[in-house]
Amino acid sequence: MRLLGHVIVTGLALWVTALILPGMHLGDDSSALLTQVLTIAAIAVILALINTIVRPILSFLTFPITCVTLGLFQLVINTLMLLLTSWISGMLGLTLEFDTFWWALLAGVIIGILSAIVEAITGLGENRGDRRYEVRD
Repeated sequence: MRLLGHVIVTGLALWVTALILPGMHLGDDSSALLTQVLTIAAIAVILALINTIVRPILSFLTFPITCVTLGLFQLVINTLMLLLTSWISGMLGLTLEFDTFWWALLAGVIIGILSAIVEAITGLGENRGDRRYEVRD
């Protein structure tokens, strides 16, 4: 259930970011509403899979650079994950495009902020496994 919640939050963040940024193109504007929603959902699933599989490996390999830059290199990793999602989506016939690297960087920042806000409000960001200090009757 949490995975579905994260995919929905990611899809909403992608959609809002595409509305805000003129350099990010998500889906076909002339298609039907259901087609647009399914496109955004499919791209959100692709992004979730990439963040689950590729991101930890890339973060591990770039750990020294991340330490030297005091964590700012994570912005570059976010951007690379979005660009990889864009590439894979294009291969599957889905539209997620960025005009430049800098639009993808800005999109990564906005998606991260929006996702964090929504997950904090809904409680999706809480760690369920950390219940050591709960008092049980």
